[in-house]
Amino acid sequence: MIGPEDEAVRAAEPGAVGFGDAVTFAFGDADHDVYGSARLGLGRTGSDSAARASALGLLFRGGELVAVDASGGIELDGEADWRAFEAGDVRATIERPLEAWQIVYDGDEGGFDLRFEAIAAPAELDDDDAAARAAGLRGYEQLCRVSGTVRSGEQRIKIDCLGQRGHQWGAPDWEQIALARTVSAWFPDGSGVALASVRPDDASAHAHEAISAWLLGGGAARTISEPLLSTTLDGAGRQRKASLELWEEEDDHADRWRAHRAAGEAVCGTTLDLGRLQLDCAFFQWRMGGQRGVGRYDVLRRAA
Repeated sequence: MIGPEDEAVRAAEPGAVGFGDAVTFAFGDADHDVYGSARLGLGRTGSDSAARASALGLLFRGGELVAVDASGGIELDGEADWRAFEAGDVRATIERPLEAWQIVYDGDEGGFDLRFEAIAAPAELDDDDAAARAAGLRGYEQLCRVSGTVRSGEQRIKIDCLGQRGHQWGAPDWEQIALARTVSAWFPDGSGVALASVRPDDASAHAHEAISAWLLGGGAARTISEPLLSTTLDGAGRQRKASLELWEEEDDHADRWRAHRAAGEAVCGTTLDLGRLQLDCAFFQWRMGGQRGVGRYDVLRRAA
């Protein structure tokens, strides 16, 4: 079970090479057509090396990339603490563990100053999950209400929408991983979907990926017994459309299943070179169960 103590910076396991710890914030306001994300990370290149910080901020408006800032290899001034942490143009604070956070991205061309407040219990990626085993990661995701100000150029926009806050840590072996996907969908009734998928280096298609998924909202996160993800790519290999088929085993009938289906398409996105990795970041509009929502679909892969 995830508790307030899990909000602390995670220590590297003995002998772990490439261990990292990161917090991520993402939001989408379809009414104002603004979408954004911010990530703060801590990483070690070797088991005995000192930790370095990284930061990433992204903001889209009207389908276009307004601001992007990425920095890495930042030396730390003192001990890292997620309760109040700043790197590059990104700053995050914990107001109440597992309940409320503040995230600020102050880019030259745009940014945001937002409060995230959890509206659902954490969905935990633990050692028993397929994606966790394949990626060498653990963590949790929370559906959030997001409010505050987005800055696009000289214009400031007040928003009140949905988003997601996540915390992940581990030592993924990118010699054995071809790519990793993070998919989320947030709906007006306070429900959502979180999915993590990892493709081993020797696999060639969705069908061979290790996938874990959860339904969010309405109390504890519900683990999906059989999640299926299908993606349509453009000519550059970036995600353009996607469909989800989430088969949930009913609690009172072991032999009965319920399917949740969703379809989405990208409204904005970009590709970032992160050194030895490449990030295809997109925000989607989703349809599920008669509702329209928004969410994020990221693909992280080894750079060509």
